[in-house]
Amino acid sequence: MGFARTCAVALVGVEGVLVEVQADLEPGVAAFTLVGLPDKSLTESRDRVRAAVVNSDVPWPQKKLTVGLSPASVPKGGSGFDIAVACAVLAAAERIDPREIADVVMIGELGLDGRVLPVRGVLPAVLAAADAGYRQVVVPEQTAAEAALVPDVSVLGVRSLRQLIAVLTDEPVPEEPERAGDGLPDAARAGPAGLPMAAPGLTGLLGEERPVDLADVAGQHHARRALEIAAAGRHHIYFKGPPGAGKTMLAERLPGLLPPLSRKESLEVTAVHSVAGALPPGQPLVARPPYCAPHHSATMAALVGGGSGLPRPGAVSLAHHGVLFLDEAAECGAQVLDAMRQPLESGYIVVARAAGMMRMPARFLLALAANPCPCGRHGSTVGGCECRPASVRRYRARLSGPLLDRVDLRVGVEPLSRSELAAVDGRAESTAVVAARVLEARERAAARYAETPWKTNSEVPGHELRTRHPVLPGALAEAEDDLERGLLTARGLDRVLRVAWTVADLAGHPRPTRDDVNCALELRTGVRRGARAREIPV
Repeated sequence: MGFARTCAVALVGVEGVLVEVQADLEPGVAAFTLVGLPDKSLTESRDRVRAAVVNSDVPWPQKKLTVGLSPASVPKGGSGFDIAVACAVLAAAERIDPREIADVVMIGELGLDGRVLPVRGVLPAVLAAADAGYRQVVVPEQTAAEAALVPDVSVLGVRSLRQLIAVLTDEPVPEEPERAGDGLPDAARAGPAGLPMAAPGLTGLLGEERPVDLADVAGQHHARRALEIAAAGRHHIYFKGPPGAGKTMLAERLPGLLPPLSRKESLEVTAVHSVAGALPPGQPLVARPPYCAPHHSATMAALVGGGSGLPRPGAVSLAHHGVLFLDEAAECGAQVLDAMRQPLESGYIVVARAAGMMRMPARFLLALAANPCPCGRHGSTVGGCECRPASVRRYRARLSGPLLDRVDLRVGVEPLSRSELAAVDGRAESTAVVAARVLEARERAAARYAETPWKTNSEVPGHELRTRHPVLPGALAEAEDDLERGLLTARGLDRVLRVAWTVADLAGHPRPTRDDVNCALELRTGVRRGARAREIPV
């Protein structure tokens, strides 16, 4: 009788749970039993492991074999347990010293020929192993750079089971030729069973600088200013205007204004995209804020996460620490849009299903774009709208009041005039120039909140702003009047305060002035305020 154990990691959403893989060999009729709540893809590992071991020139033990995955109460899925199961079996058969694998975490899929294939979610799996105190991990060679992002962990990248056995038994490591396509995990070999691949456009945006520049936007000075404020304070923004006015063009340039991700933020974003299979080849760490723009026909599960069985990350999680852009927002389902209300406030999404409950990160900057009516010309300076008033009201009601109450900036975008479109005087600022101002404003806010858990103005609770960071005396006069008249909610007043602080940071003011607060009110309500009405058209 032989017994051995090693460790693997089960992914539950974007978090890892350590699993002990135990193998027990007993005399009896040759059989292979796998227990511990495995799903279909994990149950099939019995055939993959047996074929991989035999094709690695190692005899398969002809005894009664039982492999247990502990804790047995945690559902487990995917093919990432293959090499842990194979090594536990070989250690129980005394081909490998059981002590060599007892404190090692193994992650990877096995091909029938013994190759070790990449899987999704390597980074969150290794992070979970490090948090549990493990310091040695074995991963596919193609994902070794991703695993190495976790500090204080020794990473061994292997190309085949034959190589791994040689390392564990102190034998010469055989050379394994690299095969075409080994480094590109596909939908069949990419981790949690059934998890769909991320949109190809998302992968491309993570791997390359976006070839768009704010200097390409003609005119729209008010909208450009609002875009800068949104990036500086991480404030949600809503563009409303007729088709062709430039709403989408403006929103697509928002990610370029955001500062690079910090190390902690990069690891969080990389973990989500690793689980989603969206990491570009050769780039294990996401350094720029992601940009996710799902189609308006996206379902609730695609947007907030879900699916059959255990919930899976949706677009709000893929846009974590980046931008989620919903074009033609009024065409989205009302329930789909309202499902974002909770993550907009909390920065995470909790999805409950029959198979379990999952909390996933979702601290994103929301950008909405919509037409004012079905034909898109209602209230426009060009006129020509033929929609009935009831039709216009129904169309606008698709964006609910509670959702819009969580959006700090609401910007009207008008069609360009011929002179604005033909202007070649070069006055439009580039993305690099505006991004530099945004970075300076972010640094001012970070210095102000250095002793707090917050970094940007949009994260600070209203109570903190009113008590510890008050504005100049009298600056809130018009905002308080709007609150008394019911034009502004208590949440709306807090958000006006946050935007006012961002305007002050961009202007270099130590505290928000009356003009800063009025600017924030204009951007939220669309009502011109005081002297600024002559400066910023609404």
